[in-house]
Amino acid sequence: MVTSDSFQIILFTVSAFAAGVAALSGFGIGSLLTPLLSTQIDLKLAVAAISVPHLVATSLRFWMLRKNINRQVFIRFGSFSALGGLLGAAFHAKVNSPPLIYLFAFLLIYVGLTGLFGWLQKFRINHSWSWLAGLSSGALGGLVGNQGGIRSAALLGMNLSKDEMVATATAIGVVVDLARMPVYFATEGPDLITVWPLIAIATAGCVVGTLAGKKLLSRLSEKQFRLIVFSLILILGAYMTTQANS
Repeated sequence: MVTSDSFQIILFTVSAFAAGVAALSGFGIGSLLTPLLSTQIDLKLAVAAISVPHLVATSLRFWMLRKNINRQVFIRFGSFSALGGLLGAAFHAKVNSPPLIYLFAFLLIYVGLTGLFGWLQKFRINHSWSWLAGLSSGALGGLVGNQGGIRSAALLGMNLSKDEMVATATAIGVVVDLARMPVYFATEGPDLITVWPLIAIATAGCVVGTLAGKKLLSRLSEKQFRLIVFSLILILGAYMTTQANS
């Protein structure tokens, strides 16, 4: 796979930025890198390719934040999120529906706006229903190749601290990656070998960004953290509306 030097520099820079955002919010790598890489290769291949740096960065973040994981949420929400992600990834190659992406985008916009205006302060997802939140967010995210934003939105309704929320979202992300990657490799395996230089560059950038983002997370207050995450969810939703027909 041959690409220009300028695109490789852009890919590394955006990868570092995306991983830094993910270290603060629990999502961002797939949201930013998939559309960027899809300017050079097929979208479905881009989704599969980004799963590699995503797993590396998420695993590194998991190791650094492992002591803050909320085990109850991780087990109940995370297991069904992984199942949903696997089912969504299995149908990813067969589904290309702008209405589905619009639904996903407007859901993110709603969560972002209501969170910023404080309307979600009293909203809580009961632990007895966390399995449904995990399954639905995982399935929808697997279908559109981007579930980090909706996962973080759901976790914000579970009364977790910023460290618990990012750590738990990260742990779930690792499980979801391990569940969906075999599907991607089975469907896109031969083509992934041809784009390994891009995968390597994105992975290196994600490692750098993850280390830098972890330092910034420790300096944020709970209020600052929630404002940043809700803002990022809103931005992601708005951005996805522009990509639905692309």
